[in-house]
Amino acid sequence: MARSSDRPNFSALAKSIRSFQDADQTIIGQIPTIALTPVSDGRRGAYEDNTVKTWGMVEKVYDLLTNNVFQPDGKPIRVVVAPEIVYGARSAARAQAYYATQGVSANIWIGRSWSYSDELMGAMMGVGSSEWQQCAYGLNQTDRPGAVWLKAFTAAMDEKKHPIFCVYSPDLEDEDGPLSDFVAGKLMRFSRCAAAVAFMRGKNYLSVGGVSMGIIGSDVRRNTMMNYLGMGTVSVDMSILTGRMQSKFYDHEEVAKGVKFLKQFKMAMTNKPAQRRNGLSDDELIETCIKMTTIVRDLMIGNPKLADAAYGKKYGFTADVEYAQGTNAIAAGTQGQRQWTDYNPNFDVTESLLNSSFDWNGFTGSRVVATENDSKNGVGMLIANLLTGGVPQLFADIRTNWTPASIKKATGVNVDKVCPRGIIDKRNSGAGALDYALDIFAIAGLDPAKASVQDAWKAICASPKLQKELIKKAIAGTTYMNAALTYFPGDGLSSHFTTPGNVPMTAYRYNMVGDLLTCSVVEGETVNLPAKVSNHISKVTDATWPETYWAPRDMTSYEYMSKIGPNHDANSFGLIGADFITFNAMLRIPVDMHNVPANDIFRPTMWDRFAGDDYRACAFLGPIYA
Repeated sequence: MARSSDRPNFSALAKSIRSFQDADQTIIGQIPTIALTPVSDGRRGAYEDNTVKTWGMVEKVYDLLTNNVFQPDGKPIRVVVAPEIVYGARSAARAQAYYATQGVSANIWIGRSWSYSDELMGAMMGVGSSEWQQCAYGLNQTDRPGAVWLKAFTAAMDEKKHPIFCVYSPDLEDEDGPLSDFVAGKLMRFSRCAAAVAFMRGKNYLSVGGVSMGIIGSDVRRNTMMNYLGMGTVSVDMSILTGRMQSKFYDHEEVAKGVKFLKQFKMAMTNKPAQRRNGLSDDELIETCIKMTTIVRDLMIGNPKLADAAYGKKYGFTADVEYAQGTNAIAAGTQGQRQWTDYNPNFDVTESLLNSSFDWNGFTGSRVVATENDSKNGVGMLIANLLTGGVPQLFADIRTNWTPASIKKATGVNVDKVCPRGIIDKRNSGAGALDYALDIFAIAGLDPAKASVQDAWKAICASPKLQKELIKKAIAGTTYMNAALTYFPGDGLSSHFTTPGNVPMTAYRYNMVGDLLTCSVVEGETVNLPAKVSNHISKVTDATWPETYWAPRDMTSYEYMSKIGPNHDANSFGLIGADFITFNAMLRIPVDMHNVPANDIFRPTMWDRFAGDDYRACAFLGPIYA
């Protein structure tokens, strides 16, 4: 029977009036928390002999993760440590009881010596659950055989169908020195991916509208989101935008700031109001695009002003607590074409600003909004955003494959030395994140050959000066241009920029094959084309859209175009293919195409029992949340 002090005051609750409740997080949900669980031989003497150095290993791992692995808002992931070294069933139970109060969703076992891996540690009896991501790091030393415990433990986990990642240095380690680059890299990769898995769970994908022009990617698969990703889905009709604009139910102060902000950009207004099916003036077009942007943002994350009766009275709308809540959406998609864009401005301003790291409020951090409600691209953008610590993502059409021969035939220019394997022209209606108008490695002052994209983004997030430089250069490099009325009778404003060349960039795509979710991920680099070539490509495609010329590594552009699934892919600064492979293994999503070097692939030991066959291992385990 519950104690009286635990019993809620139901009478008070019944009389309470609902309101918009503030939260510490923009998107409410679990904060990624990784547990570090030290283990040791429990025998008298052996335990005491290992204590100091075991805790020394834990301290190194703790410092590594808290200093190098970040959430998309720039904050470090949360790391907790077991209250004591685990050496038996009761000490394991103590750790589990503590972890249950801390919201742990992943665990790294750390050991330098033999431990009783299955019977005494209680690995399958208490510590963790079937949804936790598990990793084990065993010391490679001769005096203390960490490998013996490690292999015994991973074998036990495999037998019990609990996948576990195994970290073991190929070379002998120096316990008195820092973690080796090999060990540190594996631990950070595991933690980045496990944090992404935890961050997504329980949050929503917001579908604004439905299927766009028959594109299968915009058919939002609710069960797939739930079973594979642990995410919910919320769908709203496109009429919610016209309804909110007509009833003035939007944040008027934000709209005013947004209009002023957008007018800072270079504008190419070539369409006349009379040509637009809706007859909007240029100023009305800009204002409508900003209204749409604020409404989609508020649908995703909510806005307390919309629940404020005084604010509503001031601006002529009726406050509504329910509508003010938003949908707690970590990602969204907008249908746009055709029914909406036949009469209204397109979503290019909305998508370009929400996907960027900044807006009229400064450096705000990026969101994820998929063009044409392509949810399969949207979830990929979300995953890449999480894996990189918040780097904005680029939604693109796989517009055209250009070989060196076809470029020379069209322009007379020989590009064999510039792009010997050809390029993919990635552009998409002006909806791309504006950060791709520049090179974030150059902004951060880092060499992409020596620094990761996480390093570059960490430097930018930590420096208001670099953030201001990024915003200034992105605005200077972008022109908003009227849309092509043949496609968009309601017009719109498409962002035009050219992504700099020689920037490492990873392309990726999630695909549905029946009810099976798969992933493609290919690393490459952006390309600087001669002006005559890029001008020709723009002219014969659409010069109003942002352009990114990209070459995959170790394959031709035609091979990429012919093997990738649909007409859309998404892209991230940096080479993050190995992180994608690890992440997909955690959620049992097979990778159908990649060009990641074999020595960078990090999957659970169970995959070795299936001869490395990703499809068989994922099929054997099934989706983690099903």
